[in-house]
Amino acid sequence: MNIRDEILKEHSKKQSEKIAAYIGSDEKRFIELMNLFLGDIYRVTQRAAMIVSICAERNPKLIEPFLSKMVNNLNERVHDAVKRNTLRIFQFIELPKKLWGKTAGICFRFLMDANEPIAVKVFAMSVLSNICKYEPELKNELKLVLEDQLENASAGFKARAQKVLNGNNISYKFISK
Repeated sequence: MNIRDEILKEHSKKQSEKIAAYIGSDEKRFIELMNLFLGDIYRVTQRAAMIVSICAERNPKLIEPFLSKMVNNLNERVHDAVKRNTLRIFQFIELPKKLWGKTAGICFRFLMDANEPIAVKVFAMSVLSNICKYEPELKNELKLVLEDQLENASAGFKARAQKVLNGNNISYKFISK
């Protein structure tokens, strides 16, 4: 199977599952996928994002050599699907300590950007919540950023914010409408 051709053939969950099954736990195939995901062809990176997420969920060890590149990739102009799926992966893995600072900075930037999609913000919240467990001094900053947005936030944002704040034992005043 030519992974790039299959990615471009069809954009669907079924096709993503098919490609992820083909990749399985094969490191060479996963490297090929990651080269496409971290590449600069917008449509390919967008469509590869879901496949990377599926593969990482099924075989978390495959993603480890790429964590630093994935964090750096979030500083580039990438499709929302790349941001969303990268952060989705990051919320379920233990990031190496050396990546906490850069990742936290990126997540705070996404959270404070009014133009970021809710899904990106929600996953950024979860990643920050995980980092706060090891870096508790970030809790106050996270609390301020979340409280600042709660009043006008969507139901999804509010639900995740409440979960994050409660999960980190951060006292806050929850605003409901």
